[in-house]
Amino acid sequence: MALTKVLIAVKTYPTISSKYDELVCTAGFKEDGTWIRIFPVPFRKKSYDQQYKKYDWIEIDLVKNKSDFRPESYRPYSHDSEIKIVGHLDTTNNWAERKKFTLGKVYYNLTELIAEAKNKDICTSLAVFKPTKILDFEIKEVEREWDKNKLATLDAERKQFNLFEQPENPFEVVQKLPYKFSYVLTDNQGKESHMMIEDWEIGQLYWNCLAKHEGDESKAVQDVKTKYFEDFAKTKDLHLFLGTAQLHHYVSHNPFMIIGTFHPKIETQTAIAFE
Repeated sequence: MALTKVLIAVKTYPTISSKYDELVCTAGFKEDGTWIRIFPVPFRKKSYDQQYKKYDWIEIDLVKNKSDFRPESYRPYSHDSEIKIVGHLDTTNNWAERKKFTLGKVYYNLTELIAEAKNKDICTSLAVFKPTKILDFEIKEVEREWDKNKLATLDAERKQFNLFEQPENPFEVVQKLPYKFSYVLTDNQGKESHMMIEDWEIGQLYWNCLAKHEGDESKAVQDVKTKYFEDFAKTKDLHLFLGTAQLHHYVSHNPFMIIGTFHPKIETQTAIAFE
């Protein structure tokens, strides 16, 4: 069994799945600095010692995901493939070790990146993008509950599976985020884009802020905006990890969404402009 070593850089907010209850899309970098996507991963069902953090090095038995045409897409060999955490890169020297693996290839032109994604000979679906300007941070209220039909299907399958034995601790799916967060940005050609942020971290930040403000959603979303717009966009050397959704890869005008942020301190005078 040949294990693949991956530096975890991305974990998206969980989505529900009738087959696995909920799933997380994970992406990161191999030792040669190239991207790899790992999906599906029933992350919160893994034992604690397998629940990797961002910038952990993991080893896992992976095979090409033949149900996904995107070249970076792999899946665990089996549903219960073991994940071994073998190291971690910290933020010492302003993220110096992390930069070695994450900033090998950076895009500045979105039109160029989207053309690569639509080119079936290249089919880029994961990328590091450096915005030229962050214009705004948008907050949009969305449905507060998961699709009831999906939840009903999931519950029925659980009951069928546990017909003779009820689990002591039935798995609870993650709470759905009631807001969508997006950056409004431009690239080095002045092209303006609205890009949704699907990172697990922004979801967890919202829930933490909501708890801090004792359920006051307006204060919670303002705290999220302060972190992503006032801090990351204005005071950090912000790069964005972008990924496509398989369903929309070839049909969307811009198939990319933001699946992570990379935000060391600014070391040079090449700060992101903002308005």
